[in-house]
Amino acid sequence: MTARMGTARLGPAERTAALTQMGAQELDVVVIGGGVVGAGVALDATTRGLSVGLLEARDFASGTSSRSSKLIHGGLRYLEQLNFDLVREALQERALLLQRIAPHLVRPVPFLFPLTHLGWERPYVGAGLVMYDSLGFSFGFTRGVPGHRHLSRSRALRLAPSLRRAAFSGAVQYWDAQVDDARYVMTMLRTASSYGAHVASRAQVVGFLREGERVTGVRVRDLEAGTEMDVRARQVVNATGVWTDDIQELVGGRGQMHVRASKGIHLVVPRDRIHSLTGIILRTEKSVLFVIPWGRHWIIGTTDTRWDLDRAHPAASRSDIDYVLEHVNAVLSVPLTRDDVEGVYAGLRPLLSGESEETSKLSREHMVAHPVPGLVMVAGGKYTTYRVMAQDAVDAVAHGLDQRVPPSCTDRIPLAGAEGYQALWNARQRLAHSSGLHVARIEHLLQRYGSMIDEVLALIEADSSLALPLAGADDYLRAEIVYAATHEGARHLNDVLARRTHISIETFHRGLGVVEEAAELLAGPLGWDDEQVKREVEYYTKRVEAERLSQEQDTDQEADAIRLGAPDVVPVANPEKV
Repeated sequence: MTARMGTARLGPAERTAALTQMGAQELDVVVIGGGVVGAGVALDATTRGLSVGLLEARDFASGTSSRSSKLIHGGLRYLEQLNFDLVREALQERALLLQRIAPHLVRPVPFLFPLTHLGWERPYVGAGLVMYDSLGFSFGFTRGVPGHRHLSRSRALRLAPSLRRAAFSGAVQYWDAQVDDARYVMTMLRTASSYGAHVASRAQVVGFLREGERVTGVRVRDLEAGTEMDVRARQVVNATGVWTDDIQELVGGRGQMHVRASKGIHLVVPRDRIHSLTGIILRTEKSVLFVIPWGRHWIIGTTDTRWDLDRAHPAASRSDIDYVLEHVNAVLSVPLTRDDVEGVYAGLRPLLSGESEETSKLSREHMVAHPVPGLVMVAGGKYTTYRVMAQDAVDAVAHGLDQRVPPSCTDRIPLAGAEGYQALWNARQRLAHSSGLHVARIEHLLQRYGSMIDEVLALIEADSSLALPLAGADDYLRAEIVYAATHEGARHLNDVLARRTHISIETFHRGLGVVEEAAELLAGPLGWDDEQVKREVEYYTKRVEAERLSQEQDTDQEADAIRLGAPDVVPVANPEKV
């Protein structure tokens, strides 16, 4: 059942095989949703020895799990809310991810907290960070990041020369961690697959199978081939985030939980627009604003507003963008303008609804429910604590099975690419020499693929043209586009430009400058003919145009209406090839 770690592929043939296997047997558990929680459930269940299938209606991580602040953190603001247990749990997970589970994907990042009030603020913030650092210790692990330190205004300006001197009186620096959120989910699914899980994207659950009151599986529509099939399972787990209520309605009756969507938007600007050696965190009237280092860019966000419109494609309005620019410009000596913005993305947090009408005050706790026999629901939580959510969900699955199920072991399961990563990082000069790539390229590849770098380098060895960077997005090699299709489950152009890479938000052209080249590279491994290549380019172009236009609108309603003008699903010209 198991395979050597790092060998799992999620290519077209593997997708077909996964769907065939899911239709041919009764599984112990089928998971609905291919975001971070669903992927976590699949990995937790399969490493407990259960037979597992996972179904995602769109691309893996295409919702909330690719549109986060890309941070692995405890959440300083939850300390102010006195939610110590949530912070402790998140910081313990941060230590696990940094040091054992995914050292190739999760790395420390420093933040500067500018102080704006004399007297009380420094001891107040300092006391909070003492607690934050202390809660970060867990059994068998250090924090994995340095402790905080107090800085004078002059020392802070040496670290962050772009800060406006008059805007702050001093600062405190502390450390958290960051992650490529979409890549992390995809890597976790590859890991689950290597332990025996059957994984398929573009497979939409359209109904439930029932035996009396009991849920016994799901009805699935293959959105690529246009066919339907039944997948039988002893337990079904719904991990669909902001779509939780929809699934509850699909199964019939009123559910036990209600999830409200909160929109958060982020701006991406070039690194040279803000001169700083550290990230920055600012307090706003509603929440906090992060300025996060991201390769050759900064990610700036986020907002926190209620969203009741289209959940598949939340839209950022002009007022959202202006809000973020206004707050970050309050501390910058050279203000940012809309012309500095390379990319914009909006995501929805799935918050458990409570008494408060303000989304910033809704719970970030998670909930697991067993509303009808055979069905487990998990919702809420935050990206950093996905593993705990998954463990709790599979514990509920175990309760519903008539067999003894071992306890979770995912705290001891490194993700694909983690094993041997540090040794390869230490040998990166030698890898550069043997591959003919610059050491900076090798570092880039190691921090995206870890020890699976050999699979990318094998593509280059077979076709030397794949060693060239993409024209118009030279942070990425042509090999990475091909690898996204052959190994990482990418089915369409948008999957690659928005999630396997982040070209769609890291370039001023939003990916349009590489769309033809990328489509041609994907055509071979995905079996596209000229007509399908043309369709992929056309649909991606329309998506970018709609997003740009939506970001010029003043209200959520106007932005949403414009964004929905772009078609979502690319028809497959030759379904028989899929």
